[in-house]
Amino acid sequence: MSQEPPFIESRFAKPDVPFETSLRPSHLDEFIGQEAIKKRLHILIQAALERGESLGHILFSGPPGLGKTTLAHIVAKMMGGQLTLTSGPAIERPGDLAGLLTNLKQGDFLFIDEIHRLSKITEEYLYSAMEDFSLDLIIDSGPNARSVQVKLQPFTLLGATTRSGLLSAPLRSRFAHTLRLDYYPPEVLGTILSRTAQLLSFAIEPKATFVIAQRARGTPRVANNLIRWVRDVTQTEKKEMADLYLVEKALGMLSIDRLGLDEIDTKILTLLIDHYEGRPVGLNHLAAAIGEEPHTIEEVHEPFLILQGFLQRTPRGRIATALAYEHFGRTARTFNLPLEPS
Repeated sequence: MSQEPPFIESRFAKPDVPFETSLRPSHLDEFIGQEAIKKRLHILIQAALERGESLGHILFSGPPGLGKTTLAHIVAKMMGGQLTLTSGPAIERPGDLAGLLTNLKQGDFLFIDEIHRLSKITEEYLYSAMEDFSLDLIIDSGPNARSVQVKLQPFTLLGATTRSGLLSAPLRSRFAHTLRLDYYPPEVLGTILSRTAQLLSFAIEPKATFVIAQRARGTPRVANNLIRWVRDVTQTEKKEMADLYLVEKALGMLSIDRLGLDEIDTKILTLLIDHYEGRPVGLNHLAAAIGEEPHTIEEVHEPFLILQGFLQRTPRGRIATALAYEHFGRTARTFNLPLEPS
């Protein structure tokens, strides 16, 4: 049995159990935030259990990192079914989907992450599976082609998407329930971080926890990643507790400012302000200028910047708002700069 390296003298040097698994709640009562969604799920699960039926198909939507996969795990566990996880891009052919569905038992759950990225042909096979619990498969081709219907056990499809607008209307309408997760306020993130710190046996001051919550972009996944980073810094500094100064230092090393803007956010806004002087800039041009992929800017950075009122999308391109100028201590130089975020 290998021994701990002698140069490590810290109580934090114990290996973690898998991070996501250890922090993921196992019951709705342990899930913090999203109260309206939790209430609806409690009712749906209780009613289905009392009737002895499978749960209706559910679509979770919202930005990444808010708990869609966690809720899928919780729903399956509370219903007593097995959960099979996959993603839209991983299901390349209808045969891949057929293999997943035929292996499901009665009351089991199939979770498809990024379901909007399913191919059109594969998606159409889902229609009869979701409605009639059957698959219509085409065997052979040409004159020898024939259709074979395969009966499926009653199951529940749990879909997750960060871009619900890309789902086709036929697929969206087949979900009995659509639940949208929203960003978390700092107070709720603070509670999540306190729970995370307790699970990690990590001592941190309450004020320091709230600073992390304020800079976590309203996202539990980001908050948990930040507190792990703070724990690492605390360990290397040989401190027994993370205080406000240490948290400020750790987040400063990641270039995360007091409002949660990271290095790429700052690049986007300062480029719009200083280089283009408030003129609208197209997405592809902006991506090339900062060396990022357009979809990364559009899906990861823009939603938060727009939510905070720092960025506007216009028909002519992206522009920084007056709040962005104020945040970076700049003076607006264009007459058409919006005074308030839309």
